[in-house]
This record gives sequence, C-alpha cells and structure tokens, in this order.
Amino acid sequence: MADSDLTAIRRKAQRWGRVSEYVAAVFLMLKGYRILALRHRTRLGEIDIVARKGDLAIFVEVKARHDEGAAVDAVSVVAQKRIRAASDLWLARQADYPRLSQRYDIVAVMPGRLPRHFPDAF
Repeated sequence: MADSDLTAIRRKAQRWGRVSEYVAAVFLMLKGYRILALRHRTRLGEIDIVARKGDLAIFVEVKARHDEGAAVDAVSVVAQKRIRAASDLWLARQADYPRLSQRYDIVAVMPGRLPRHFPDAF
C-alpha cells in the first residue's frame, strides 16, 4: 500500500473520530448533560468531552467502532491513566473544585445506530 493510501485512510479515520465526538456530545446534551469542553488538551493528554451535571464532572472517552464491545475494549489501561491525569489538571483549574465529584464514561459511536453511553466505565 502506498504512503498516500495510508494517509488517506488515516485522514478518514480522524474525520470519523471528530464527527463521532460531536455526535456523542449532542447525545449527552439530549440526556441533560452540559458540555464544557470538546477535545480538551493538557500537557498530560486529551479528554474527548468534559461534561457536567450538577456537581458531577464527567470525563468522556468517545470511541467510534463497528460494535460497542470493541469500543469499550479500545479504552486501554494506559488511556484510562492518561485521561485521569488530564482530568486532574482540568479539575484543579475549577473554582468549585472542592465540591465536584468526578466520573469517567465511555460513549460508543457506531454506524447506523444510536450512540451507547457507558457511565462510570472506568
């Protein structure tokens, strides 16, 4: 396979990932969550979605896969540690940090289906 073919495949996957993040954000808003950040970057890593519901800060990893099992399995222990570290930085910058609880969710986005939300996934 030529380098240009690999580049095209990579771009298509990145585009699908970005679209999936927006789909997941809209889905969460319809469930009553307030979206505070999309693709929040810190020096320790990126959080796909930072949401809030009351005093609960939710850090969401979005996975676009063809089935929900593959999406959940794609969030490795290393990725979980990276997300937790990045969320600690985000939380430390919040004025109401002491009263916030936190949760780590996964949203699986699959073609032709509604997203599937896994609260407290890790």
